[in-house]
Amino acid sequence: MAKKTDIRINEGIRARELRVISDEGNLGVLSLSDALAAAQERGLDLIEISPDANPPVAKIIDYGKFQYDQKKKQKEIKANTSTGGEVKSLQVKIGTGENDISLKAKNATKWLQEGNRVKIELFLRGRSKYTDKDFQKERLQRILDFISEPYKIVEDLRQSPKGIYLLIERDKSPRKKEDETE
Repeated sequence: MAKKTDIRINEGIRARELRVISDEGNLGVLSLSDALAAAQERGLDLIEISPDANPPVAKIIDYGKFQYDQKKKQKEIKANTSTGGEVKSLQVKIGTGENDISLKAKNATKWLQEGNRVKIELFLRGRSKYTDKDFQKERLQRILDFISEPYKIVEDLRQSPKGIYLLIERDKSPRKKEDETE
């Protein structure tokens, strides 16, 4: 009964002897038939936890509960990864007004709080493509100044077909944001 993840249960276990663990504790090294009998006696399944150990380790537990615990662990691992959620995109033009920028920055702040990355793109068209690079950076910096959530730049300024962009994500480090009054 090998599953997709190669977890062997009950009669699918190939080892002759197993170190058996249950909710009551360690039952010791048992033969496969004794371990299966102990599992059936409790109305539970025998699941091979560590097939590479010598002897292999098996646990007496309900298979549904085991699957639930495994999925829960996978979710926790996925939640703790530093990649964050999805990438949200924010697009502004060189002539975008302060009110529009503050609205877009509020959205960016909300997305950062949700754990998403934010791609801030300065849309350049026509003659604005040929403006000074420092001027373009200053326009992107205007947006960053409005974002209230602490962030870090993941991808620094890059050229794209539509203009320039940078990618930010929430800064999870405990340091405080420096005051601009100093």
